Amino acid sequence: MARQEDKIIGRRLRASYVSTVMSITLVLFVLGLLGLIILQAQQLSDRVRESIVVSVFIDDNATDGAISRFQSELEAMPSVNETRYISREEAAKELMQALGEDFVDFLGYNPLSALFQVSLKAAYTNPDSMLVFEQEVVRRSIVSDVDYQKSLVHLVNENVTRIGIALLAFSVLLLMIAFALINNTIRLSVFSKRFLIKSMQLVGATQAFIRRPFIVRGVMQGVIGAIITIILLMLTLYAGQRQIPEITMFYDIRMLGILFAGVLLLGVIISWISTYFAVRKYLKIKTDYLYLY
Repeated sequence: MARQEDKIIGRRLRASYVSTVMSITLVLFVLGLLGLIILQAQQLSDRVRESIVVSVFIDDNATDGAISRFQSELEAMPSVNETRYISREEAAKELMQALGEDFVDFLGYNPLSALFQVSLKAAYTNPDSMLVFEQEVVRRSIVSDVDYQKSLVHLVNENVTRIGIALLAFSVLLLMIAFALINNTIRLSVFSKRFLIKSMQLVGATQAFIRRPFIVRGVMQGVIGAIITIILLMLTLYAGQRQIPEITMFYDIRMLGILFAGVLLLGVIISWISTYFAVRKYLKIKTDYLYLY
């Protein structure tokens, strides 16, 4: 009879342990998915910003040597991501392809100037930084004019800021919900052992001694839940890559590593805090009130 009761208790304990781990896993998985969405949105935002082209027009009297030196100066600027030189002949050829007719023969000369198409790094594609870049470049004697779509720059920055604030607010809300769910799950797990906690306390065990195994178990549950979450997130990334191969261009291995480390750290911290305060509650409660909580 005693063995049968031990088996039943053992099954219940294992079921409680598994259910706690699965609850932590599901909550962390939702948080991890949100993290992936934020990372992908950031990568997409950076690519959109860097696709904005600044046209730096070159004076018609500039020599090849001066143009080459100016290109080196451009590429050395911390704000510049990439440069592309288009000669007058190449510019005319591209325009003829776009128009579908030879305007050079019609006019009798090539009215276009050579230019550099410059893309700036994402951090510098805001109105203030681009204005600074324009003022710095236009001072060069070799430069005749600088042109870019100012309205597009304002529109992109406004939309990125708006989306960023919305994602931040949603992330904070989801983090609070995640903490509440994991906390309640662990509190229920500790609740089932409240009589054991009080019995150990009555026979003289210190609070630290009683608390230690619960915290170790809680942290282990958080670690296991986080590891399962990381595996699920990797499978999600793999499935996304199979369905949309182009999505790999937005992957950043370093940022993914930080995300996975954050999931692991979050699982440990929330589990530790929740277990600590749950055990603390039953250490302080009077024996007569154990049946009420």
